[in-house]
Amino acid sequence: MQTLKKAEAGQVETAAAAIYDRAFVPALFGQFAPMLADAAAIAPGEHVLDVGCGTGVAALAAAELTGSKGHVAAVDINPGMLAVARSKSDAIEWIEAPAESLPLADGQFDAVMCQFALMFFADRTAALREMARVTKPGGRIALLVWEVLDRTPAYDRLVPLVGEIAGPDAAAALAAPFSLGSIGDIKDEIDRAGLKLAEHGVLTGTARHASLDAWIDTEIGGWTLSDMVSADRLRRLKAAARHHLAAHIGANGRVAFPAPARLVMIRP
Repeated sequence: MQTLKKAEAGQVETAAAAIYDRAFVPALFGQFAPMLADAAAIAPGEHVLDVGCGTGVAALAAAELTGSKGHVAAVDINPGMLAVARSKSDAIEWIEAPAESLPLADGQFDAVMCQFALMFFADRTAALREMARVTKPGGRIALLVWEVLDRTPAYDRLVPLVGEIAGPDAAAALAAPFSLGSIGDIKDEIDRAGLKLAEHGVLTGTARHASLDAWIDTEIGGWTLSDMVSADRLRRLKAAARHHLAAHIGANGRVAFPAPARLVMIRP
């Protein structure tokens, strides 16, 4: 099914990208960008590449550390995401290209970052090899992927609930970000690329939304499910979620839950 393939590749339209940036970045993704930049040990004057940059949150965090004497480039295949990213900074070199075929010179970057994008690449082996190719000798590659679904609170209940109400394709699309959370699976991907895992660990953030409805609206409208869930099914999903996800709703109606992610370092 073409819609599902698009969803599994993390592709969104510009309207959904704007919702993603306005809602998901402050609620979830934004907090990880400085963590990833710190883990990659980005320093002033360095050249840094962000692969699968989305709306640019990690690239912007890197640019704060490289300063005016450094250079940050950011690549994404999704024009909707890049349209939002380009509006944020003229100092970053925004490039529309696939991760599997980077239009960049060998050994160009001190550090390469990839925040929550590896699981969406069509050919992960090729993408990892490309990251290594453009990294300078002695440089580093820093990756973040979400933990597996059964170790991710709230989503472990939301995904099957979406499956019940919106069908298996919608559930598969929502589960796609968690498909590479096992360290064994990540190591296998790195081994296939002919690279070596240097170190790994878990970083845990907190997902925060103003309400349960706000979270579900963000999840559906700001991600790959925007054209997969009808208005009627969205209403049914919100009603069912009030019971199934009640444990994550605070007394003030706000939603908060841990968001574990796996950090992986490669030194090509």
